[in-house]
Parts: sequence; structure tokens; C-alpha cells
Amino acid sequence: MTYAVSEIRPAGKPRKKRLTHAATEPWLYLSPAIILLVVVLLVPLVIGISYSFRKFSAFKSEYVGLGQYQVMLSDAVLGQALVNTLWWTVSSLFFQFFLGLGLALLLDKPFHGRKLVQALVFLPWAVPSFLSGLTWAWLFNPIIGPLPHWLFALGLKAEPTNILSDPATAMWGPIVANVWFGIPFFAITLLAALKSIPAELHEAAAIDGASPWQRFTKVTLPFLAPTIAITVMLRTIWIATFADLIFVMTEGGPAGSTNTVPVYIYVSAFKSLDKGYASAVAVLLLVLLIAYAIALIAIRRSLVRHV
Repeated sequence: MTYAVSEIRPAGKPRKKRLTHAATEPWLYLSPAIILLVVVLLVPLVIGISYSFRKFSAFKSEYVGLGQYQVMLSDAVLGQALVNTLWWTVSSLFFQFFLGLGLALLLDKPFHGRKLVQALVFLPWAVPSFLSGLTWAWLFNPIIGPLPHWLFALGLKAEPTNILSDPATAMWGPIVANVWFGIPFFAITLLAALKSIPAELHEAAAIDGASPWQRFTKVTLPFLAPTIAITVMLRTIWIATFADLIFVMTEGGPAGSTNTVPVYIYVSAFKSLDKGYASAVAVLLLVLLIAYAIALIAIRRSLVRHV
């Protein structure tokens, strides 16, 4: 009896080793990516958050606790930057989404020259944002650009002036450039989602007498809803943290009319050399975007359950 047990126990050890190896093997394969994410994302995030609790001067820094966050409560420039960020984000997202959806629906239908149109639609996404901002700044320049003269010819402006130099209209310049730059993102992702919808559903709805609008609202939109939720979330985060176009075109002016939170962070960190306050503002933006992402993910989960 004792001899039988002594033979069974050694047989169990290789099995435990196999289970341990099977449990650790995936982590070994994932370790390079995990290390990269920790080094590139987690470590800078922790350092940035730690900076928000310090006050930096030319040659030293000191711990101030929540002092930087208390300063934000009375910062009128930051308040205006938050309003500008909301305007910039919502306006850009609205036009990007609906124009991108329209192009996706158009490209989903067969027509002559569709591949050429696809290439032209996706081209802005391949242009560097710095070059896009510089090009649109030239287009809005009344001396070398045509847009002010077109607006004057249409009666939208009393004279061909640069809208980027007017605080009342300056924000529309970067918004137009950002809409042109971001339409391909929605067009590509929504077109891919449209291709995944079974054609039989549209055919069955048409046989049942559904109009094109009814087929769009009852068949197409429910299938697109999860994709719309995740793409809107991603694009909102990218736009809200996007400073390239605005800085290249206006540098936050005139009179702070285009000064968004990312631009304010850049100016505070690299022009005012106040890295502590810039980090505190960045943490505020991070918290707001995390709250937005959590809310939108919850909405997406409810949409997936109902599809």
C-alpha cells in the first residue's frame, strides 16, 4: 500500500510543472509588450502626476502638495481654455462624424470610379498634422490664399480678411482644418462596419416594404451603433488632446480665443517653464477624459446587448 502511494506521488509532480508552465508561458510571450507599455506609458504617467505636486523654478523644485490644484480653481485663463476645448471638440466631432458617415454610405454603394474616390477621401489622414495646419493657415491668408476672397464673394464677409486674426471667428479656422483631417477616420471605420452588415437583412426589409430611411434607421444604425460609440469615444479623446493644428495656425490667439487646454499645457510647460502647473492641468484633463470614456463605454455595452 505504501509502495503504491510512493509511485503515484512522483507521477503528480510533472503534472504540476506542466500546469505551472502553461500558466506562465503566455506571460512570457506578453512580457516584451508589457515592459514596453510600462516604460512608455505607465512610468511617464506616474512621473507627470508626481510633477503636479511640485513647484518648479529655474534651478530647483519644491513640494507644494495640492497647491497647484488650488491655483487652478481661480485661473480664469484655464476656465476659458476649458470652454474653448469643449467648443473645439464638439464642433470638430460633429462635422467629422456626419460627413464621415455620409462618405461611408456613399462608398458602400458601387459606382464608377469608387476606388479613386476612396483614395481621395483617405488622403487627408496620411498628411502630417503640422503640414495640414500650415497649409490651412496659408489658405486662410488673404494675400496668398483663396478662402477669404471666396467668403467675400459669397457675402459671408464684408471684406477678404483673415478669419484667424479675428477673435470672434478664429476658432473656425482650426475646426475646418481638423474636420478635413479627421473625416477619413470615420469614413474608414464606418465603411468597414457597413461591409459587415449581412445584405440579406436589407433585402428582407425591402421585401417587407421598408423605405430607404426605415432600412437605415432599423437595420443599418443598430449594427453601426457599437462601432459609432467606440469611434466617437476615441476621436473625442484625440481631438480634446490635439494641440498641433491650433498651435501651428494660431498659437492659441488672438487674445486667447483659440487657447485650448492642450495648448495651455504646452505653453505653461515649455514657454512659462512651469512644469508643475502644466502637469496639474494635464491631470485635470486626464480625469475628465477618463470619466467621459467610462460613461461612453457603459453606453456602448448597453447598445451591444440590444443588437
